[in-house]
Amino acid sequence: MKVLVTGGAGYIGSVVAEELLQAGHQAVVFDNLSRGHRQAVPKNAELVVGDLANRDCLDQLLRSRAIDAVMHFAALIEAGESMKAPEEFFRNNTANALTLLEAMLAARVKRFVFSSTAALFGDPERTPIEEDDPVHPTNAYGESKLLVERILAWFHQIHGLRYASLRYFNAAGASRPDKGEAHQPETHLIPRILEVALGRAEHVNIFGTDYPTPDGTCIRDYIHVSDLARAHLLALEAIENSSPLIYNLGNGQGFSVRQVVEVARKVTGHPIPVIESPRRAGDPAVLIASSEKIRRDLGWQPRFPDLKTIVESAWQWHRTQPDGYGRH
Repeated sequence: MKVLVTGGAGYIGSVVAEELLQAGHQAVVFDNLSRGHRQAVPKNAELVVGDLANRDCLDQLLRSRAIDAVMHFAALIEAGESMKAPEEFFRNNTANALTLLEAMLAARVKRFVFSSTAALFGDPERTPIEEDDPVHPTNAYGESKLLVERILAWFHQIHGLRYASLRYFNAAGASRPDKGEAHQPETHLIPRILEVALGRAEHVNIFGTDYPTPDGTCIRDYIHVSDLARAHLLALEAIENSSPLIYNLGNGQGFSVRQVVEVARKVTGHPIPVIESPRRAGDPAVLIASSEKIRRDLGWQPRFPDLKTIVESAWQWHRTQPDGYGRH
């Protein structure tokens, strides 16, 4: 298939684009490079620089490249920032996704794989979280993604859109020593911890130490980016025969912030000082996935479920590429 990968110059999208190419598909990356990096785009993928808000550009692209399917990663992802400027997240994540879906409809492209989030669940009623558990986001980021899922359900019902929605827990690690996580600003825990080990920061902040967890800090489910990418290819193939597909993607085990810091200390040999700070708005105490459904339905199995392995791969990337991809 010829697959359009929106946000394909970003952390997860670029790894998925590479997996597509290795599986024999063609990948067309569409990215405005506001958060992505040209250097992250696989060499054999075509890069089209453009913005999802530009409907004319999307119309021309979908038709001229004869696109068969779309995998949508382009989004703002900082949950904390979404509680300061929710309008930016609804514009970028929700409205732009609708523009993309309208363009797909006009071009008769009927396959869509959506990068969703565990933030849909808010403070879950139970863990591990299953796909049919109640969704009630506690931040605008999660709400912006939930609105897209609701749009997808209506497009499936009315227009016959075949789609998969993959709800990530915490993506982490690096697929190769020269291909890893490079957000500006960086808000994800593991890269922020490793910046301390690199001497680029004096300490790491722990936001909230009074959560109802064993050590008082948030617990999250970390999943290696390569495992995430393989799940997207399985979903793309599966929507030919079954749609909609909604899956959680995680390892099914949680680690607290303090535990992640301790693993990073062992991996890097650095003391990694911490400073305890107040909670951030909208942060649930515990997010752990049940991924039994995608394991059962599609045969997906994480190849890198161990947190130490995930941190080691991230450390190799950050140590060998301390400036990330440099400038855009």
